[in-house]
Amino acid sequence: MSSCLDAAGVTPDGAAWLASAGTYPRTTLAFWEERPDAPVVLPCGSVFDVVSAPAMFGRRMLARLWDDGPGSGPVAAFRGRMLLFAAPGTAQRLPSLMSWEEWGAPGQDGTPAAPPLLCHGNGDAVTVPAPARIAPASAGARWLVAPDTRHPWLPGPEILLWAAVRAARTAVRISIFPPADLDAKVYDVSRRR
Repeated sequence: MSSCLDAAGVTPDGAAWLASAGTYPRTTLAFWEERPDAPVVLPCGSVFDVVSAPAMFGRRMLARLWDDGPGSGPVAAFRGRMLLFAAPGTAQRLPSLMSWEEWGAPGQDGTPAAPPLLCHGNGDAVTVPAPARIAPASAGARWLVAPDTRHPWLPGPEILLWAAVRAARTAVRISIFPPADLDAKVYDVSRRR
């Protein structure tokens, strides 16, 4: 997986793809030519949707996508969250698939078994990291898998659900046995004759 995290900067084709999400793509591209280290806010829903996961859980999802699945589309880190760029329509469909899987239902101890995933689609906007490889640390946004083509492959809701379920299974130890009774009397029978 480490090879997918050695992100190069966004290519010119990747920048054109990102800018195409905005109302004025040429203005965004001109801004990036002038300030390649500046993040911008772009709307979701027409060119891409974004699924946002807590950083550690997002890394587990990314590992599942690259190690066991088809790979990922562009991925960014921003303010302690992973932004997985997805096919348009994913933000609308993924919550119902997650509900069907009982995502976030409390475990035996009452705490949620899986972290919340935030879906950004039509009507939402996200901060997109700067296209430059080295952005200032204050920006807080960086590419882990940078867009490098005008038409990147973007996972759909089923693939992201698959990755999330598998990431949750590796994060939470699943047992078919009930929790141990801490008040039970335990006897050592190993020395019995």
